[in-house]
Amino acid sequence: MRDTLKAAITATLEAAIADGRLPLDDLPAVSVERPRDPSHGDWSTNVALISAKAAGMPPREIAEMVAVDLRGRLAGVADAVEIAGPGFINVRLARGVLADVVSQVREQGAAFGAGVSSGRRVQVEFVSANPVGPMHVGHGRWAALGDSIARILEHAGDDVQREFYVNDAGVQMDIFAASVSARYLELCGREVEFPEDGYRGAYITEIAREIYEEEATCWLDATPASREAHFKEKAYVAVLGHLRQVLHGMGVDFDVWFSERTLHEPGSDGGPTAIERGIARLREAGYLVEHEGALWFRSTDFGDDKDRVLIKADGSYTYFAADVAYHADKYDRGFDLVIDIWGADHHGYVKRMESAVAALGHPGKLEVIIGQMVNLFRNGEVVRMSKRTGEMVTFEDLLDEVGADAARYFFLRRSTDQALDFDIALAKERSADNPVYYVQYAHARICSILRKASGADTADESVDIAGVAARITVDATALGLLGSEPGTLAGEAELGLLRTLAEFPEVVEIAARQRAPHKLTTYAEDLAGAFHQFYTHCQVVVDDPQLRSARLALADAARLVLARSLSLLGVSAPQRM
Repeated sequence: MRDTLKAAITATLEAAIADGRLPLDDLPAVSVERPRDPSHGDWSTNVALISAKAAGMPPREIAEMVAVDLRGRLAGVADAVEIAGPGFINVRLARGVLADVVSQVREQGAAFGAGVSSGRRVQVEFVSANPVGPMHVGHGRWAALGDSIARILEHAGDDVQREFYVNDAGVQMDIFAASVSARYLELCGREVEFPEDGYRGAYITEIAREIYEEEATCWLDATPASREAHFKEKAYVAVLGHLRQVLHGMGVDFDVWFSERTLHEPGSDGGPTAIERGIARLREAGYLVEHEGALWFRSTDFGDDKDRVLIKADGSYTYFAADVAYHADKYDRGFDLVIDIWGADHHGYVKRMESAVAALGHPGKLEVIIGQMVNLFRNGEVVRMSKRTGEMVTFEDLLDEVGADAARYFFLRRSTDQALDFDIALAKERSADNPVYYVQYAHARICSILRKASGADTADESVDIAGVAARITVDATALGLLGSEPGTLAGEAELGLLRTLAEFPEVVEIAARQRAPHKLTTYAEDLAGAFHQFYTHCQVVVDDPQLRSARLALADAARLVLARSLSLLGVSAPQRM
Protein backbone atom coordinates (compact mmCIF):
# COMPACT_ATOMS: atom_id res chain seq x y z
CA MET A 1 0.00 0.00 0.00
CA ARG A 2 2.89 2.37 0.74
CA ASP A 3 4.10 1.99 -2.87
CA THR A 4 0.58 2.53 -4.21
CA LEU A 5 0.20 5.76 -2.23
CA LYS A 6 3.68 7.01 -3.16
CA ALA A 7 2.93 6.39 -6.83
CA ALA A 8 -0.37 8.28 -6.61
CA ILE A 9 1.21 11.24 -4.79
CA THR A 10 4.13 11.32 -7.25
CA ALA A 11 1.74 11.31 -10.22
CA THR A 12 -0.26 14.13 -8.62
CA LEU A 13 2.87 16.24 -8.11
CA GLU A 14 4.12 15.58 -11.63
CA ALA A 15 0.78 16.71 -13.07
CA ALA A 16 0.75 19.86 -10.91
CA ILE A 17 4.30 20.77 -11.95
CA ALA A 18 3.55 20.09 -15.61
CA ASP A 19 0.52 22.41 -15.73
CA GLY A 20 2.17 25.14 -13.64
CA ARG A 21 0.03 24.83 -10.51
CA LEU A 22 3.09 23.83 -8.50
CA PRO A 23 6.12 25.99 -9.42
CA LEU A 24 8.92 23.52 -8.76
CA ASP A 25 11.97 22.69 -10.86
CA ASP A 26 12.46 19.24 -9.35
CA LEU A 27 10.11 16.63 -8.00
CA PRO A 28 10.36 16.49 -4.19
CA ALA A 29 11.15 13.24 -2.40
CA VAL A 30 7.88 11.58 -1.45
CA SER A 31 7.68 9.77 1.86
CA VAL A 32 4.60 8.04 3.23
CA GLU A 33 4.52 7.04 6.89
CA ARG A 34 2.01 5.71 9.38
CA PRO A 35 0.74 8.38 11.81
CA ARG A 36 1.49 7.77 15.47
CA ASP A 37 -2.17 8.36 16.27
CA PRO A 38 -4.52 5.99 14.34
CA SER A 39 -7.26 8.64 14.57
CA HIS A 40 -5.26 10.66 12.02
CA GLY A 41 -5.72 7.96 9.40
CA ASP A 42 -3.80 5.00 8.06
CA TRP A 43 -1.05 6.86 6.19
CA SER A 44 0.37 10.38 6.14
CA THR A 45 2.73 12.42 3.97
CA ASN A 46 4.56 15.70 4.64
CA VAL A 47 5.27 16.37 0.96
CA ALA A 48 3.42 19.73 1.08
CA LEU A 49 5.58 20.90 3.98
CA ILE A 50 8.88 20.03 2.35
CA SER A 51 7.81 21.57 -1.01
CA ALA A 52 6.54 24.89 0.36
CA LYS A 53 9.81 26.86 0.48
CA ALA A 54 10.98 25.90 -3.02
CA ALA A 55 7.50 26.50 -4.46
CA GLY A 56 7.01 29.80 -2.62
CA MET A 57 3.55 28.70 -1.51
CA PRO A 58 1.92 28.08 1.89
CA PRO A 59 2.10 24.37 2.72
CA ARG A 60 -1.64 24.09 3.38
CA GLU A 61 -2.36 25.53 -0.07
CA ILE A 62 -0.16 22.86 -1.62
CA ALA A 63 -1.76 20.21 0.57
CA GLU A 64 -5.28 21.23 -0.50
CA MET A 65 -4.29 21.08 -4.17
CA VAL A 66 -2.66 17.66 -3.80
CA ALA A 67 -5.57 16.30 -1.73
CA VAL A 68 -8.15 17.24 -4.39
CA ASP A 69 -6.26 15.27 -7.03
CA LEU A 70 -5.51 12.36 -4.69
CA ARG A 71 -9.16 11.87 -3.86
CA GLY A 72 -9.79 11.07 -7.50
CA ARG A 73 -6.71 8.90 -7.94
CA LEU A 74 -7.47 6.90 -4.79
CA ALA A 75 -11.18 6.42 -5.41
CA GLY A 76 -12.14 3.01 -4.04
CA VAL A 77 -8.86 2.80 -2.13
CA ALA A 78 -9.27 5.65 0.35
CA ASP A 79 -12.37 6.65 2.26
CA ALA A 80 -10.86 10.04 3.07
CA VAL A 81 -7.91 12.29 2.17
CA GLU A 82 -7.68 15.03 4.79
CA ILE A 83 -5.45 17.99 5.65
CA ALA A 84 -4.12 18.29 9.20
CA GLY A 85 -1.99 20.78 11.09
CA PRO A 86 0.34 22.99 9.04
CA GLY A 87 -0.04 20.85 5.91
CA PHE A 88 0.09 17.10 6.56
CA ILE A 89 -1.99 15.00 4.18
CA ASN A 90 -3.65 12.05 5.93
CA VAL A 91 -5.16 9.10 4.07
CA ARG A 92 -7.80 6.84 5.59
CA LEU A 93 -8.13 3.58 3.67
CA ALA A 94 -11.47 2.14 2.63
CA ARG A 95 -12.78 -0.64 4.84
CA GLY A 96 -12.84 -2.98 1.87
CA VAL A 97 -9.13 -2.44 1.30
CA LEU A 98 -8.40 -3.13 4.96
CA ALA A 99 -10.62 -6.21 5.01
CA ASP A 100 -8.88 -7.59 1.94
CA VAL A 101 -5.80 -8.27 4.09
CA VAL A 102 -7.70 -11.21 5.61
CA SER A 103 -7.93 -12.90 2.22
CA GLN A 104 -4.29 -12.09 1.43
CA VAL A 105 -3.04 -13.62 4.66
CA ARG A 106 -5.15 -16.76 4.38
CA GLU A 107 -4.24 -17.31 0.72
CA GLN A 108 -0.51 -16.66 1.15
CA GLY A 109 -0.02 -18.26 4.56
CA ALA A 110 3.62 -18.26 5.63
CA ALA A 111 4.53 -16.36 2.45
CA PHE A 112 2.55 -13.28 3.53
CA GLY A 113 4.92 -10.32 3.67
CA ALA A 114 7.74 -12.28 2.01
CA GLY A 115 10.02 -10.59 -0.50
CA VAL A 116 10.83 -11.92 -3.94
CA SER A 117 14.12 -13.75 -4.35
CA SER A 118 16.89 -11.16 -4.50
CA GLY A 119 19.59 -13.53 -5.71
CA ARG A 120 21.81 -12.03 -3.02
CA ARG A 121 23.98 -14.46 -1.06
CA VAL A 122 24.40 -13.38 2.54
CA GLN A 123 26.51 -14.94 5.24
CA VAL A 124 25.69 -14.31 8.89
CA GLU A 125 28.50 -15.26 11.28
CA PHE A 126 27.61 -15.25 14.95
CA VAL A 127 28.30 -16.66 18.43
CA SER A 128 31.85 -17.83 17.56
CA ALA A 129 32.74 -18.74 21.12
CA ASN A 130 36.15 -20.17 22.01
CA PRO A 131 35.84 -23.97 22.36
CA VAL A 132 37.45 -23.93 25.78
CA GLY A 133 34.38 -23.79 27.99
CA PRO A 134 30.68 -23.06 28.28
CA MET A 135 28.99 -20.10 26.60
CA HIS A 136 28.04 -17.08 28.67
CA VAL A 137 24.60 -15.49 28.42
CA GLY A 138 25.91 -12.88 26.00
CA HIS A 139 26.59 -15.69 23.54
CA GLY A 140 22.96 -16.69 23.95
CA ARG A 141 21.80 -13.22 22.97
CA TRP A 142 24.03 -13.24 19.89
CA ALA A 143 22.79 -16.71 18.97
CA ALA A 144 19.17 -15.54 19.07
CA LEU A 145 20.05 -12.36 17.22
CA GLY A 146 22.06 -13.99 14.45
CA ASP A 147 19.57 -16.77 13.81
CA SER A 148 16.60 -14.39 13.78
CA ILE A 149 18.36 -11.97 11.41
CA ALA A 150 19.03 -14.94 9.13
CA ARG A 151 15.35 -15.98 9.27
CA ILE A 152 14.15 -12.45 8.53
CA LEU A 153 16.56 -12.00 5.62
CA GLU A 154 15.45 -15.33 4.17
CA HIS A 155 11.82 -14.19 4.44
CA ALA A 156 12.83 -10.97 2.67
CA GLY A 157 14.26 -12.96 -0.25
CA ASP A 158 17.96 -13.48 0.48
CA ASP A 159 19.91 -16.74 0.29
CA VAL A 160 21.43 -16.92 3.77
CA GLN A 161 24.14 -19.10 5.28
CA ARG A 162 24.73 -19.32 9.04
CA GLU A 163 28.35 -19.75 10.11
CA PHE A 164 30.11 -20.38 13.43
CA TYR A 165 33.79 -19.38 13.54
CA VAL A 166 35.58 -21.80 15.86
CA ASN A 167 38.50 -20.05 17.57
CA ASP A 168 40.50 -23.26 17.85
CA ALA A 169 44.00 -21.86 17.24
CA GLY A 170 46.24 -19.90 19.54
CA VAL A 171 47.57 -20.01 23.06
CA GLN A 172 44.17 -20.37 24.75
CA MET A 173 43.90 -23.90 23.37
CA ASP A 174 47.27 -24.78 24.91
CA ILE A 175 46.19 -23.36 28.26
CA PHE A 176 42.96 -25.31 27.96
CA ALA A 177 44.86 -28.56 27.36
CA ALA A 178 47.23 -27.90 30.26
CA SER A 179 44.27 -27.24 32.57
CA VAL A 180 42.57 -30.54 31.66
CA SER A 181 45.88 -32.36 31.99
CA ALA A 182 46.40 -31.00 35.52
CA ARG A 183 42.92 -32.10 36.63
CA TYR A 184 43.48 -35.52 35.06
CA LEU A 185 46.70 -35.99 37.01
CA GLU A 186 44.88 -35.00 40.20
CA LEU A 187 42.25 -37.66 39.49
CA CYS A 188 45.11 -40.13 39.09
CA GLY A 189 46.32 -39.24 42.59
CA ARG A 190 49.19 -36.98 41.61
CA GLU A 191 49.86 -33.65 43.25
CA VAL A 192 50.42 -31.04 40.55
CA GLU A 193 50.84 -27.31 40.33
CA PHE A 194 47.82 -25.99 38.46
CA PRO A 195 48.72 -23.58 35.62
CA GLU A 196 48.65 -20.01 36.94
CA ASP A 197 46.55 -18.79 34.00
CA GLY A 198 44.59 -22.05 33.64
CA TYR A 199 40.85 -22.51 33.31
CA ARG A 200 39.45 -23.32 36.75
CA GLY A 201 35.78 -23.99 36.07
CA ALA A 202 34.13 -27.19 37.25
CA TYR A 203 33.66 -28.21 33.62
CA ILE A 204 37.44 -28.75 33.32
CA THR A 205 37.27 -31.41 36.03
CA GLU A 206 34.25 -32.97 34.33
CA ILE A 207 36.13 -33.25 31.03
CA ALA A 208 39.18 -34.69 32.81
CA ARG A 209 36.96 -37.21 34.60
CA GLU A 210 35.43 -38.34 31.29
CA ILE A 211 38.91 -38.92 29.90
CA TYR A 212 39.96 -40.74 33.06
CA GLU A 213 36.91 -43.00 33.00
CA GLU A 214 37.51 -43.83 29.35
CA GLU A 215 41.32 -44.16 29.30
CA ALA A 216 42.20 -44.75 32.99
CA THR A 217 45.84 -44.00 33.88
CA CYS A 218 47.40 -44.72 30.50
CA TRP A 219 48.49 -41.06 30.15
CA LEU A 220 49.87 -40.80 33.67
CA ASP A 221 53.51 -41.26 32.75
CA ALA A 222 53.39 -39.86 29.23
CA THR A 223 55.41 -36.77 28.41
CA PRO A 224 53.56 -33.54 29.18
CA ALA A 225 53.68 -32.55 25.52
CA SER A 226 52.13 -35.77 24.21
CA ARG A 227 49.56 -35.92 27.03
CA GLU A 228 48.46 -32.31 26.48
CA ALA A 229 48.32 -32.75 22.69
CA HIS A 230 46.02 -35.75 23.15
CA PHE A 231 43.89 -34.04 25.80
CA LYS A 232 43.60 -30.91 23.67
CA GLU A 233 41.86 -32.86 20.92
CA LYS A 234 39.68 -34.89 23.27
CA ALA A 235 38.58 -31.84 25.25
CA TYR A 236 38.12 -29.74 22.10
CA VAL A 237 35.79 -32.30 20.54
CA ALA A 238 33.83 -32.63 23.80
CA VAL A 239 33.33 -28.88 24.24
CA LEU A 240 32.49 -28.30 20.59
CA GLY A 241 29.93 -31.10 20.68
CA HIS A 242 28.41 -29.57 23.79
CA LEU A 243 28.21 -26.14 22.15
CA ARG A 244 26.35 -27.68 19.21
CA GLN A 245 23.95 -29.44 21.55
CA VAL A 246 23.15 -26.34 23.60
CA LEU A 247 22.63 -24.18 20.52
CA HIS A 248 20.45 -26.82 18.88
CA GLY A 249 18.33 -26.86 22.03
CA MET A 250 17.64 -23.19 21.38
CA GLY A 251 16.75 -23.87 17.76
CA VAL A 252 20.03 -22.52 16.38
CA ASP A 253 21.79 -24.74 13.84
CA PHE A 254 24.72 -23.65 11.71
CA ASP A 255 25.34 -24.49 8.07
CA VAL A 256 29.11 -24.19 8.50
CA TRP A 257 31.44 -24.58 11.48
CA PHE A 258 34.62 -22.89 10.25
CA SER A 259 37.83 -23.92 12.02
CA GLU A 260 40.41 -21.18 12.58
CA ARG A 261 43.09 -23.88 12.41
CA THR A 262 42.49 -24.32 8.70
CA LEU A 263 43.76 -20.79 8.09
CA HIS A 264 47.20 -21.88 9.36
CA GLU A 265 47.36 -25.08 7.29
CA PRO A 266 49.00 -25.37 3.84
CA GLY A 267 46.68 -25.35 0.84
CA SER A 268 45.39 -28.60 -0.62
CA ASP A 269 48.28 -28.55 -3.09
CA GLY A 270 50.82 -28.01 -0.33
CA GLY A 271 51.02 -24.34 -1.20
CA PRO A 272 50.82 -21.27 1.07
CA THR A 273 48.40 -21.09 3.97
CA ALA A 274 45.24 -19.01 3.83
CA ILE A 275 46.93 -16.40 6.03
CA GLU A 276 49.89 -16.21 3.69
CA ARG A 277 47.56 -15.89 0.70
CA GLY A 278 45.56 -13.14 2.40
CA ILE A 279 48.68 -11.15 3.22
CA ALA A 280 49.93 -11.64 -0.35
CA ARG A 281 46.69 -10.15 -1.72
CA LEU A 282 47.10 -7.06 0.44
CA ARG A 283 50.72 -6.79 -0.68
CA GLU A 284 49.71 -7.02 -4.35
CA ALA A 285 47.12 -4.30 -3.76
CA GLY A 286 49.86 -2.05 -2.37
CA TYR A 287 48.62 -1.71 1.21
CA LEU A 288 51.50 -3.24 3.20
CA VAL A 289 54.56 -1.58 4.68
CA GLU A 290 57.45 -2.85 6.83
CA HIS A 291 58.38 -0.86 9.90
CA GLU A 292 60.64 -1.76 12.85
CA GLY A 293 60.82 -5.38 11.70
CA ALA A 294 57.02 -5.84 11.59
CA LEU A 295 54.63 -5.98 8.63
CA TRP A 296 51.82 -3.42 8.76
CA PHE A 297 48.54 -3.00 6.90
CA ARG A 298 47.94 0.63 5.91
CA SER A 299 44.39 0.75 7.26
CA THR A 300 44.67 4.55 7.64
CA ASP A 301 44.22 4.67 3.85
CA PHE A 302 40.61 3.66 4.57
CA GLY A 303 39.95 6.01 7.49
CA ASP A 304 41.21 3.91 10.40
CA ASP A 305 42.88 5.85 13.20
CA LYS A 306 46.16 3.95 12.84
CA ASP A 307 47.82 1.23 10.77
CA ARG A 308 47.61 -2.37 11.98
CA VAL A 309 50.25 -5.06 12.44
CA LEU A 310 49.85 -8.35 10.54
CA ILE A 311 53.21 -9.97 11.30
CA LYS A 312 55.03 -9.02 14.49
CA ALA A 313 58.79 -8.43 14.67
CA ASP A 314 59.25 -11.96 16.05
CA GLY A 315 57.63 -13.40 12.92
CA SER A 316 54.36 -14.47 14.55
CA TYR A 317 50.98 -13.56 13.16
CA THR A 318 48.54 -11.27 14.91
CA TYR A 319 44.88 -12.24 15.34
CA PHE A 320 44.13 -9.62 12.72
CA ALA A 321 46.15 -11.54 10.12
CA ALA A 322 43.93 -14.59 10.63
CA ASP A 323 40.82 -12.44 10.43
CA VAL A 324 41.97 -10.95 7.13
CA ALA A 325 42.45 -14.45 5.71
CA TYR A 326 39.10 -15.60 7.09
CA HIS A 327 37.21 -12.73 5.49
CA ALA A 328 39.04 -13.18 2.20
CA ASP A 329 37.81 -16.78 2.26
CA LYS A 330 34.23 -15.61 2.84
CA TYR A 331 34.18 -13.53 -0.33
CA ASP A 332 35.97 -16.25 -2.27
CA ARG A 333 32.96 -18.42 -1.44
CA GLY A 334 30.76 -15.97 -3.34
CA PHE A 335 28.95 -14.00 -0.64
CA ASP A 336 27.61 -10.62 -1.67
CA LEU A 337 27.25 -9.45 1.91
CA VAL A 338 28.86 -10.65 5.13
CA ILE A 339 27.28 -9.83 8.48
CA ASP A 340 29.43 -10.42 11.57
CA ILE A 341 27.97 -10.28 15.07
CA TRP A 342 30.63 -9.52 17.67
CA GLY A 343 30.68 -8.84 21.38
CA ALA A 344 30.85 -5.34 22.83
CA ASP A 345 34.57 -5.74 23.58
CA HIS A 346 35.28 -5.85 19.82
CA HIS A 347 33.91 -2.38 19.08
CA GLY A 348 37.35 -0.95 18.36
CA TYR A 349 38.06 -3.75 15.89
CA VAL A 350 35.34 -2.81 13.40
CA LYS A 351 37.08 -0.14 11.35
CA ARG A 352 40.25 -2.15 10.74
CA MET A 353 38.19 -5.10 9.51
CA GLU A 354 36.11 -2.91 7.23
CA SER A 355 39.37 -1.44 5.92
CA ALA A 356 40.85 -4.88 5.20
CA VAL A 357 37.71 -5.99 3.36
CA ALA A 358 37.81 -2.83 1.24
CA ALA A 359 41.51 -3.42 0.48
CA LEU A 360 40.67 -6.98 -0.59
CA GLY A 361 38.32 -5.52 -3.19
CA HIS A 362 34.96 -5.75 -1.42
CA PRO A 363 34.17 -2.26 -0.10
CA GLY A 364 30.82 -1.94 1.60
CA LYS A 365 30.25 -5.69 1.72
CA LEU A 366 30.97 -6.18 5.42
CA GLU A 367 28.48 -5.24 8.10
CA VAL A 368 29.41 -5.62 11.76
CA ILE A 369 26.75 -5.72 14.46
CA ILE A 370 27.95 -5.22 18.01
CA GLY A 371 25.92 -7.24 20.50
CA GLN A 372 25.77 -5.69 23.95
CA MET A 373 25.94 -7.74 27.11
CA VAL A 374 23.14 -9.23 29.19
CA ASN A 375 22.47 -8.42 32.85
CA LEU A 376 20.56 -11.11 34.71
CA PHE A 377 18.01 -10.26 37.39
CA ARG A 378 15.69 -12.29 39.56
CA ASN A 379 12.93 -10.40 41.37
CA GLY A 380 14.92 -7.19 41.07
CA GLU A 381 18.18 -8.68 42.38
CA VAL A 382 21.26 -9.03 40.20
CA VAL A 383 22.16 -12.67 39.48
CA ARG A 384 25.81 -13.52 38.83
CA MET A 385 26.27 -17.00 40.21
CA SER A 386 24.72 -20.32 39.27
CA LYS A 387 22.78 -22.03 42.05
CA ARG A 388 23.98 -25.37 40.69
CA THR A 389 27.73 -24.73 40.56
CA GLY A 390 28.32 -21.53 42.50
CA GLU A 391 30.06 -20.13 39.42
CA MET A 392 29.05 -17.73 36.67
CA VAL A 393 25.58 -18.34 35.23
CA THR A 394 26.08 -19.82 31.77
CA PHE A 395 23.84 -19.65 28.76
CA GLU A 396 22.98 -23.32 29.31
CA ASP A 397 21.94 -22.60 32.91
CA LEU A 398 19.59 -19.87 31.73
CA LEU A 399 18.19 -22.03 28.95
CA ASP A 400 17.51 -24.87 31.39
CA GLU A 401 15.66 -22.55 33.76
CA VAL A 402 13.47 -20.43 31.47
CA GLY A 403 13.26 -22.54 28.28
CA ALA A 404 14.23 -21.82 24.69
CA ASP A 405 11.15 -19.76 23.76
CA ALA A 406 11.41 -17.32 26.65
CA ALA A 407 15.20 -17.05 26.29
CA ARG A 408 15.04 -16.24 22.60
CA TYR A 409 12.15 -13.82 22.94
CA PHE A 410 13.68 -11.90 25.84
CA PHE A 411 17.08 -11.76 24.10
CA LEU A 412 15.41 -10.18 21.06
CA ARG A 413 13.16 -7.62 22.75
CA ARG A 414 15.74 -4.84 22.83
CA SER A 415 17.76 -3.13 20.12
CA THR A 416 21.19 -4.66 19.61
CA ASP A 417 22.97 -1.48 20.66
CA GLN A 418 21.39 -1.60 24.12
CA ALA A 419 22.49 -3.67 27.09
CA LEU A 420 19.75 -6.10 28.04
CA ASP A 421 18.30 -6.57 31.52
CA PHE A 422 16.94 -10.13 31.58
CA ASP A 423 14.40 -10.78 34.34
CA ILE A 424 14.48 -14.53 34.99
CA ALA A 425 11.41 -14.51 37.21
CA LEU A 426 9.36 -12.63 34.61
CA ALA A 427 10.49 -14.98 31.83
CA LYS A 428 9.06 -17.91 33.82
CA GLU A 429 5.71 -16.29 34.63
CA ARG A 430 2.56 -17.65 33.05
CA SER A 431 0.72 -14.35 32.94
CA ALA A 432 0.05 -11.42 30.63
CA ASP A 433 2.99 -9.61 32.29
CA ASN A 434 5.33 -12.01 30.51
CA PRO A 435 5.48 -10.74 26.89
CA VAL A 436 6.26 -14.09 25.25
CA TYR A 437 3.46 -15.77 27.20
CA TYR A 438 1.11 -12.92 26.21
CA VAL A 439 1.85 -13.40 22.50
CA GLN A 440 1.80 -17.20 22.57
CA TYR A 441 -1.45 -17.18 24.56
CA ALA A 442 -3.10 -15.07 21.84
CA HIS A 443 -2.17 -17.74 19.28
CA ALA A 444 -3.40 -20.56 21.52
CA ARG A 445 -6.66 -18.71 22.23
CA ILE A 446 -7.36 -18.38 18.48
CA CYS A 447 -6.72 -22.10 18.01
CA SER A 448 -9.23 -22.78 20.78
CA ILE A 449 -11.82 -20.54 19.09
CA LEU A 450 -11.35 -22.34 15.78
CA ARG A 451 -11.67 -25.76 17.40
CA LYS A 452 -14.83 -24.73 19.23
CA ALA A 453 -16.38 -23.17 16.13
CA SER A 454 -15.72 -26.32 14.13
CA GLY A 455 -17.50 -28.46 16.69
CA ALA A 456 -14.32 -30.37 17.43
CA ASP A 457 -13.60 -31.73 20.88
CA THR A 458 -11.52 -28.96 22.41
CA ALA A 459 -9.68 -31.51 24.53
CA ASP A 460 -8.72 -33.60 21.49
CA GLU A 461 -4.98 -33.15 20.97
CA SER A 462 -5.15 -34.53 17.43
CA VAL A 463 -7.37 -31.78 16.01
CA ASP A 464 -5.67 -30.32 12.93
CA ILE A 465 -5.98 -26.55 13.24
CA ALA A 466 -4.87 -25.98 9.64
CA GLY A 467 -7.60 -28.34 8.48
CA VAL A 468 -10.19 -26.63 10.68
CA ALA A 469 -9.13 -23.21 9.35
CA ALA A 470 -9.27 -24.38 5.74
CA ARG A 471 -12.97 -25.18 6.14
CA ILE A 472 -13.74 -21.54 7.01
CA THR A 473 -14.96 -19.96 3.77
CA VAL A 474 -15.67 -16.28 3.46
CA ASP A 475 -16.51 -13.99 0.54
CA ALA A 476 -16.04 -10.27 -0.07
CA THR A 477 -19.58 -9.50 1.06
CA ALA A 478 -18.98 -11.13 4.42
CA LEU A 479 -15.60 -9.45 4.84
CA GLY A 480 -17.30 -6.14 4.18
CA LEU A 481 -19.10 -6.56 7.49
CA LEU A 482 -15.80 -6.18 9.38
CA GLY A 483 -15.48 -2.73 10.87
CA SER A 484 -18.90 -1.78 9.53
CA GLU A 485 -19.74 -0.03 12.79
CA PRO A 486 -16.90 2.49 13.21
CA GLY A 487 -17.12 4.43 16.43
CA THR A 488 -18.41 1.41 18.36
CA LEU A 489 -16.14 -0.80 20.45
CA ALA A 490 -16.75 -3.75 18.14
CA GLY A 491 -16.17 -1.77 14.96
CA GLU A 492 -12.97 -0.14 16.24
CA ALA A 493 -11.65 -3.47 17.53
CA GLU A 494 -12.15 -5.10 14.13
CA LEU A 495 -10.59 -2.16 12.30
CA GLY A 496 -7.69 -2.08 14.75
CA LEU A 497 -6.93 -5.75 14.16
CA LEU A 498 -7.20 -5.31 10.37
CA ARG A 499 -4.82 -2.34 10.43
CA THR A 500 -2.30 -4.23 12.54
CA LEU A 501 -2.39 -7.25 10.22
CA ALA A 502 -1.82 -4.95 7.24
CA GLU A 503 1.37 -3.58 8.86
CA PHE A 504 3.16 -6.96 8.90
CA PRO A 505 4.88 -6.77 5.46
CA GLU A 506 6.21 -3.31 6.27
CA VAL A 507 7.47 -4.39 9.70
CA VAL A 508 9.32 -7.36 8.20
CA GLU A 509 10.86 -5.16 5.52
CA ILE A 510 12.11 -2.68 8.15
CA ALA A 511 13.37 -5.49 10.41
CA ALA A 512 15.30 -6.97 7.46
CA ARG A 513 16.75 -3.63 6.35
CA GLN A 514 17.74 -2.52 9.84
CA ARG A 515 18.76 -6.02 11.08
CA ALA A 516 16.32 -5.40 13.91
CA PRO A 517 14.39 -8.44 15.20
CA HIS A 518 13.14 -6.31 18.10
CA LYS A 519 10.79 -4.65 15.59
CA LEU A 520 9.05 -8.01 15.33
CA THR A 521 8.74 -8.56 19.08
CA THR A 522 7.10 -5.14 19.35
CA TYR A 523 4.82 -5.98 16.44
CA ALA A 524 3.90 -9.40 17.84
CA GLU A 525 2.87 -7.81 21.13
CA ASP A 526 0.86 -5.15 19.29
CA LEU A 527 -0.87 -7.83 17.22
CA ALA A 528 -1.63 -9.92 20.30
CA GLY A 529 -3.05 -6.81 21.96
CA ALA A 530 -5.19 -6.01 18.91
CA PHE A 531 -6.52 -9.56 18.89
CA HIS A 532 -7.30 -9.52 22.60
CA GLN A 533 -9.24 -6.26 22.06
CA PHE A 534 -11.13 -7.87 19.19
CA TYR A 535 -11.93 -10.94 21.29
CA THR A 536 -13.09 -8.78 24.20
CA HIS A 537 -15.48 -6.63 22.18
CA CYS A 538 -16.59 -8.95 19.36
CA GLN A 539 -18.45 -12.21 19.81
CA VAL A 540 -16.90 -14.46 17.17
CA VAL A 541 -19.30 -17.38 17.08
CA VAL A 542 -22.56 -15.53 16.33
CA ASP A 543 -25.80 -16.68 14.70
CA ASP A 544 -25.38 -14.53 11.57
CA PRO A 545 -23.48 -16.91 9.23
CA GLN A 546 -21.76 -14.15 7.24
CA LEU A 547 -20.57 -12.22 10.27
CA ARG A 548 -19.54 -15.49 11.92
CA SER A 549 -17.43 -16.56 8.93
CA ALA A 550 -15.90 -13.07 8.60
CA ARG A 551 -14.85 -12.93 12.24
CA LEU A 552 -13.54 -16.50 12.16
CA ALA A 553 -11.52 -15.66 9.05
CA LEU A 554 -10.17 -12.52 10.75
CA ALA A 555 -9.17 -14.57 13.79
CA ASP A 556 -7.52 -17.14 11.54
CA ALA A 557 -5.55 -14.41 9.74
CA ALA A 558 -4.34 -13.17 13.11
CA ARG A 559 -3.30 -16.73 13.99
CA LEU A 560 -1.27 -17.07 10.81
CA VAL A 561 0.53 -13.75 11.22
CA LEU A 562 1.22 -14.36 14.90
CA ALA A 563 2.70 -17.75 14.02
CA ARG A 564 4.84 -16.23 11.25
CA SER A 565 6.05 -13.44 13.51
CA LEU A 566 7.06 -15.94 16.19
CA SER A 567 8.68 -18.20 13.60
CA LEU A 568 10.91 -15.35 12.38
CA LEU A 569 11.98 -14.89 16.00
CA GLY A 570 12.63 -18.63 16.35
CA VAL A 571 9.85 -18.97 18.94
CA SER A 572 7.12 -21.63 18.87
CA ALA A 573 3.42 -20.87 18.36
CA PRO A 574 1.64 -23.35 20.69
CA GLN A 575 -1.92 -24.42 19.96
CA ARG A 576 -2.66 -25.02 23.64
CA MET A 577 -1.40 -23.40 26.83
